[in-house]
Amino acid sequence: MSSNVQLTPIDEQTLEPLLSVAVAEAEPDDVMPPVEAPAGWSHARREAFREFHRARFDGLDGNARTLMFAIMVDGDVVGMIRMSHHDKPATMETGMWLGKSARGQGIAATALRLLLAEAVGAGARLVVAETTADNAPALGVLRRAGAEFDRNGDAVRARIRLG
Repeated sequence: MSSNVQLTPIDEQTLEPLLSVAVAEAEPDDVMPPVEAPAGWSHARREAFREFHRARFDGLDGNARTLMFAIMVDGDVVGMIRMSHHDKPATMETGMWLGKSARGQGIAATALRLLLAEAVGAGARLVVAETTADNAPALGVLRRAGAEFDRNGDAVRARIRLG
């Protein structure tokens, strides 16, 4: 399945399908920054999700300095991956999430490879990511992409050097 993975910049057309996947297959804290709202996928949390993504529609040159992609498999949105300018020159930071039904199929590894190519095209020489020591799937995807790791307690920082 992972051969049919594509990245599509998030816009109004992909935002609602992305929100639908998030609501159906992920917890709010796994796919967006914390917000003051009732627990679960309340109306306020859904609106915050939309506004968070809309604030990044202008990409790497915009105020948030972030380019967000819908991860697409056979034309369906299954998750999100992003890259953001880092404070260090020629460095991007990344993060991603997949709906539960898309996990364990190689989609994350393919999406990360596609994102690394985008990062090279944007002038990056290094991509960094953060996760936790107990997130074995994320650590595996990062390891397969050639990441080097630093651990500080439960926090793990990955560095992927680009050609």
